Amino acid sequence: MIRRLLVANRAEVARRVFRTCRDLGIETVAVFSDADAASPHVAEADHAVRLPGVRPADTYLRADAVVAAALASGADAVHPGYGFLSENAAFARAVLAAGLTWVGPNPEAIAAMGSKIEAKLLMAEAGVPVLTSTIPAASPPGDGPASGPSSPEDGSASPSGPASPGDGPPDGTVFPVLVKASAGGGGRGMRVVRDPAELDEAVASARREALSAFGDGTVFVEPLLEDARHIEVQILADTHGTVWTLGERECSIQRRHQKVVEETPSPGVSPGTREILFEAAVRAAKAIGYVGAGTVEFLVKDGTVAFLEMNTRLQVEHPVTECVYGLDLVRLQIEIAEGAALPAEPPEPEGHAIEVRLYAEDPAHDWRPQNGTLRLFDVPGVDARFAVPPGGRGLRLDSGVETGSEIGVHYDPMLAKVIAWGPGRAAVARRLAAALARTRVHGLVTNRDLLVGVLRHEAFLAGDTHTGFLAQHGVTAFLPPGDTVPPLSALAAALALAAANRAAATALGGLPSGWRNVPSQPQRTAFDGPGGRIEVAYRLTRDGLRAEGPEFGGVTLVAATPEEVALEADGVLTRFAVASYPGVVHVDSPLGSVRLVPLPRLPEPVVLIAPGSLLAPMPGTVLRVEVTPGSPVAAGQPILTLEAMKMEHQISAPAPGVVTALNVAPGRQVEAGSVLAVIEEA
Repeated sequence: MIRRLLVANRAEVARRVFRTCRDLGIETVAVFSDADAASPHVAEADHAVRLPGVRPADTYLRADAVVAAALASGADAVHPGYGFLSENAAFARAVLAAGLTWVGPNPEAIAAMGSKIEAKLLMAEAGVPVLTSTIPAASPPGDGPASGPSSPEDGSASPSGPASPGDGPPDGTVFPVLVKASAGGGGRGMRVVRDPAELDEAVASARREALSAFGDGTVFVEPLLEDARHIEVQILADTHGTVWTLGERECSIQRRHQKVVEETPSPGVSPGTREILFEAAVRAAKAIGYVGAGTVEFLVKDGTVAFLEMNTRLQVEHPVTECVYGLDLVRLQIEIAEGAALPAEPPEPEGHAIEVRLYAEDPAHDWRPQNGTLRLFDVPGVDARFAVPPGGRGLRLDSGVETGSEIGVHYDPMLAKVIAWGPGRAAVARRLAAALARTRVHGLVTNRDLLVGVLRHEAFLAGDTHTGFLAQHGVTAFLPPGDTVPPLSALAAALALAAANRAAATALGGLPSGWRNVPSQPQRTAFDGPGGRIEVAYRLTRDGLRAEGPEFGGVTLVAATPEEVALEADGVLTRFAVASYPGVVHVDSPLGSVRLVPLPRLPEPVVLIAPGSLLAPMPGTVLRVEVTPGSPVAAGQPILTLEAMKMEHQISAPAPGVVTALNVAPGRQVEAGSVLAVIEEA
């Protein structure tokens, strides 16, 4: 029996495993980097061990350091979570060699699936349907896979020889193709290539990103099956020969090849296709003697089923399966590692579940990741945290953060997963969209509004989803207008600030908010909003609120405090929750959530920035610089590449011109807003 378990991971998944361990009476051990010292997962563990450093390569990807932490803490078992070392066979072997229990599949199974190239060959031999014509792309010297040999990843039966950078695609390659990391997942190390001339750079870029995220830069190239459904089958297998299939999950709605909405069952899988998927998943598991929880992923289009990869670990989206099947998959992982046998048959599924991933990122600006302080994080109506809601329906929250958490640049920007479960898909989508719309998340830009837009979109509700869903409809189709602020929200912000000023006044604090010696002069408050300057002018008289502008006709002030303002417009009462932080005000209401920056009446002098300056959109490390001072550039031409949050971000020229200044070099750390280069427009 496991007594003390170390989770070789961080944030949300560490908290998820700790939740089950508490239920089972197992002590917990966290590991943490210097950047995660104040993370909630560290506070919730019974014991915690520091991994010095902040970069993944120095901390969570250090197998030797994690095993040493387990031994030093007295742990007798290790759970890898997902990401980092969770699919690293060498790490699993090191854990077992140290005399610890490994809560996961045996290293041989991880190695067999750890190289996606080798995995597809193996699956083809086992009779699992696969794509064809995979092109392996060689690893840089000394950069081989950590968990197994490298060979064609797509699963073609007769792969061609390695493709080295500069060689160009082999004859007969049909574009578009997808460059993929052999050892990883989560959308990292993936590039779509439509032009053969862009293949070499895509391979090199994917290789760098894969090496940074997974410690293995092996990549491969396979045909791109566009607009297919991404379907995966949850499997669970014990050491006694029993293999369960626990339904299919649809994970088609993705950005940057990373899932953002997942659900079970899929709205687009027929009973016949479901049977094919389940049979293929069982074949895959038995072909490698799989034990524990795992996921077999497929692409499905027009009746075609093609093996994509097998994830030899728990999946991020496992909560939807837990809800529908009423199971605790982490508990079953632990019990299987202790030698327990599964019942002959799994439970029957019940209802529908949808999960969304809430990211600190800006969808309107190429999914730019955000960093900073999470001032407020509040999801209303949550029925369970890290567990199945009681009663056959409800709202679940699995979160890696809390109010006050610092979101840095070193790790994935996912904040939380919100899951709704109930008897029908449409009702579940409505419940989840409403909960997200009421969620208060302050301090960072997130993808919350996009998720609400997806859940309410007619194509999603009709089940018409595929991997090109966001690209087909366009991101703006799911977002509210980015340059408008509801006038009542701006008025509420002004009234709340005025109430706060009166509450803080040391003299005459009892006077009504907005009172003036010269009543003919209105109170004016200005904000910087998404579309620029917003000015609100109003007067509070004996007759009540008088706000200037036709948009405020018929508006009555019901109540105003620093935290809440109630306004009645044409007989309709609306309440606005207002939260003020240094330099910013957040207003949440049924009209939406807005972020406003109060503008001073007498602006301070500002530092002038030269026209044509390219500013760093986020803190990061300069990977490459593509130009030199004096270089002519075209609109959209790459200038340099930043690495932040384990992803590469290209900075391009906004217009044709000449590079007149270049302030960075490869390897340099830059802060958000720093001037990277200056381009004088032609």
